[in-house]
Amino acid sequence: MRRKACYVVMGVNLDGERDVLGLWVQATEGAKFWMSVLTDLKQRGVSDVLIACVDGLKGFPEAIEAVFPETWVQTCIVHLIRNSLRFVPEKHRRQVAKALRPIYTAPNANDARDALEALDAEWGQRYPMITKTWTDAWEQVIPFLAFPADVRRIVYTTNSIEALHRQVRKTIKTRGHFPNEDAARKLIYLSIINAQKTWRKAYNWNTALVAFRIHFGDRLP
Repeated sequence: MRRKACYVVMGVNLDGERDVLGLWVQATEGAKFWMSVLTDLKQRGVSDVLIACVDGLKGFPEAIEAVFPETWVQTCIVHLIRNSLRFVPEKHRRQVAKALRPIYTAPNANDARDALEALDAEWGQRYPMITKTWTDAWEQVIPFLAFPADVRRIVYTTNSIEALHRQVRKTIKTRGHFPNEDAARKLIYLSIINAQKTWRKAYNWNTALVAFRIHFGDRLP
């Protein structure tokens, strides 16, 4: 028996409609693997990607920048908060979470940097890895801050695809194992088709589209 992961890429088109663009079964991940995934998408007709929200997958941001160099790479803020709180014991977790909030709700990138420095001044000596976690990912943290507050929730988290993953896991967990890769892929595909029945248009899409036109200009047809 071998354990493999099935990687899923979800996209949102200009009508605000979500769709799964592909499934890739792989034992390990990395920049080379993600490069092949993105090249596959480009060859199949994905001509441009405005914003790519990722959750810290190794090598993914670098691969995006190589294949779609104009794309804004946005790290998932929810994942970043979770990773930060891993370093904090339960007795301080609520206080640190409160101190993190001004960073990702800041009106702009400069204010976000000020909020990060304030957090570091308060908690940095005790939990230095929190500041390092945000600083290391900073260029992928701040892109969504260019948008109004009611548009940010569309681009700053991978919650939509995580919700899909939960539905897929409910379907496959009763099987335990599969005779081959194709059998697993077929069941995952059918689970996704079933999940799509309840999908809705992206939240506040008309407002978001106006903001995207301002920032991306002629890249939107």
